[in-house]
Amino acid sequence: MQRRIWVKRITMTAMIAAAYATLTLALAPIGYGAIQFRVSEALTVLPFIFPEAIIGLFIGCLTSNIIYSPFAVLDIIFGSLATLGAAFWTSRIKNRYLAPLPPIIINALVIGFVITYSEAGKTFVDFPLTAFYVNMATVGLGQTVVCYGLGLPLLMAMKEFLKNKHNKI
Repeated sequence: MQRRIWVKRITMTAMIAAAYATLTLALAPIGYGAIQFRVSEALTVLPFIFPEAIIGLFIGCLTSNIIYSPFAVLDIIFGSLATLGAAFWTSRIKNRYLAPLPPIIINALVIGFVITYSEAGKTFVDFPLTAFYVNMATVGLGQTVVCYGLGLPLLMAMKEFLKNKHNKI
């Protein structure tokens, strides 16, 4: 029985990773940059229900950033770690209406910094705080639209589906 559960968890992790990477790469032109609507970020609410989603989201984000990110190593490392941290934090949230907040907050800060640092000539001496605040706000706005506009309805649908599935058994 334990082996079956282990296989289900690995399969769930792989499916989430594949879905995240596929959505990100298919919609890459609107998923990268200071103004971004990364549709795959709707999946970042899944750790609220499925702990397996934490690693799946990280692998999916890492994969898509390696393949496409215009911000190269910074986004590969820090963007992927931001997704991992947000997914872990989401798994600890108790209220489903707050589940989209961790990816919004963490990505606004981290990706706002990555974009600003990448475009500022890679120096902390003349780090443009105004540009950072603007990038943080635009990334946060895009995250809010995706996570609450698509992610929260996805979370509600998944919870309803699971409730109905368990009632039929």
